[in-house]
Amino acid sequence: MHDTNLDAVRRPVASAHGLPNAHYVDPSVFEEERAALLMSGWSGLAAAADVPAPGDAVPLTFLGMPLLLIRDKAGAVRVFHNICRHRGMILVDAPRKIEGAIRCPYHSWCYSTEGRLVSTPHVGGPGKNTVDGIDKDLLGLIEVRSHIWMGVVWVNLSGNAPAFEDANADLLARWAEFDKPLYHGGTDSQFELTVNCNWKLAVENYCESYHLPWVHPDLNTYSRLEDHYHIETPGRYSGQGTLVYRQLKGEDGHTFPDFDGLSDMWDTAAEYITAYPNVLLGVHRDHAFAIILVPQAPGQTVEKIHLFYAQPDTDPALRARNTEQWKQVFSEDIFVVEGMQRGRQTPMFDGGRFSPAMDGPTHLFHDWVAERMMTHRAQAEAAE
Repeated sequence: MHDTNLDAVRRPVASAHGLPNAHYVDPSVFEEERAALLMSGWSGLAAAADVPAPGDAVPLTFLGMPLLLIRDKAGAVRVFHNICRHRGMILVDAPRKIEGAIRCPYHSWCYSTEGRLVSTPHVGGPGKNTVDGIDKDLLGLIEVRSHIWMGVVWVNLSGNAPAFEDANADLLARWAEFDKPLYHGGTDSQFELTVNCNWKLAVENYCESYHLPWVHPDLNTYSRLEDHYHIETPGRYSGQGTLVYRQLKGEDGHTFPDFDGLSDMWDTAAEYITAYPNVLLGVHRDHAFAIILVPQAPGQTVEKIHLFYAQPDTDPALRARNTEQWKQVFSEDIFVVEGMQRGRQTPMFDGGRFSPAMDGPTHLFHDWVAERMMTHRAQAEAAE
């Protein structure tokens, strides 16, 4: 029987244990977390740049559910359950441009890019395209609540979370200076990493700078451990920042253009925050990035990385170098998170301990997970 007791996780950082092993290896706990952590609030799904033009549609699988990311004919990004309301057939099975309507390949029911059911051929018999009991106004595609911020499409799959602006008010206020257009760098500014670890380990590692000297030696030569500070907002987000961000320069000494209107602190500072549950964000004077963690199984995660800039036209060679630089940094973390995942296979590991001085941001994430899970379990017990 796996230990799922969470009381020790919620202690102050100096005496707290980390999450029990079951939260990394047990399929039943993975399913619990799916509902309690990832579906109940606002999770990152994709980048809005995945559907750059009206009619662009991309099918996605998130938490086992088939979803459809689409930019409608008016230019709004929407997320639907990727199923026909007739017999549950998958509507779009590969990325494509919707030229007219979204047509079900099974019985040809058709939907607009805004989700309206517009055509039900032969539904009342040969040549009869309407019938009593099939109300088109009630049988549109099932839309998922979504919101775009920092170039990320956030979704609330349960449908009952507070508005995104309310749920993330603290973070939006902290980064209000970056509330301006972000321009995705394009195909050379995105990549994926498949990592054999639980998604939470990627969060835990990202939150702290403690590992910097040993895991990122090149980065540590100019952004040292002592140059970093903690970012801790209980129940909302956590991470770390640096006081010595160094801009990437081309051979002729030029850099990416800065975001307009930034305060002086951003001349040298940069911040790296996890917006709970699954989006890792970084902001700098001249670019930003988002890492969307897509849990595949208790021990596997896909990291979708996107880079954004202050202007739509930036130097392609410099963009490529920036992407490669970040890919190297993020890849350096893989052996760590995969090693921790393997370590969770021994029942002798009790969740570990935290450095009170260095692990505060990671402990806050554990505390958030534990609080959400305990509330979810209490609600489930009350309903029985």
